[in-house]
Amino acid sequence: MELNIRGDKITVTKSIKDYITEKMERLNKYFEGSKNIKASVIIRVRNNEQIIEVTVPTSKFTLRAEEKHADLYAAIDLVMDKLERQIRKNKTRLNDRYKNVIQFDVPVENDEDEEEDLKIVKRKNITTKPMDEEEAILQMELLNHDFFVFKNVDEECVSVMYKRRDGNYGIINVK
Repeated sequence: MELNIRGDKITVTKSIKDYITEKMERLNKYFEGSKNIKASVIIRVRNNEQIIEVTVPTSKFTLRAEEKHADLYAAIDLVMDKLERQIRKNKTRLNDRYKNVIQFDVPVENDEDEEEDLKIVKRKNITTKPMDEEEAILQMELLNHDFFVFKNVDEECVSVMYKRRDGNYGIINVK
């Protein structure tokens, strides 16, 4: 796996790079042709928290995890555990769908609570009304939701307005 490690408001030292590289090698056992995969690792500092974000794009799907901790090395360990847990949790689904991308011949310990089948428990049909982004934010806040689907009159498409972790808003346009 090829790594692109960069820091935002932090200098990435050789020891940090070596530690991340060593930990990321744990994921190689899950991917066929892991040499063709280019993972992106971003390390940021916000206040007294060290934040590490890892994105592993493959040709069929993308793995992504982010962790925060006061200690950078602990954050690296946490994010690696999270990525492995994502793979183990979805191994059957991923293996059925993307046989040539990910392999699971390596024995993986079973986490009983993670092996539960996820299922859709509620389906909702909505009618969207045309509105601008300001009105969508207002509607979302009034409903006290984290996201809101609407017909965007400015972009002339269906959009999803969502609340970001930093308190700002994001928008996804479906064209």
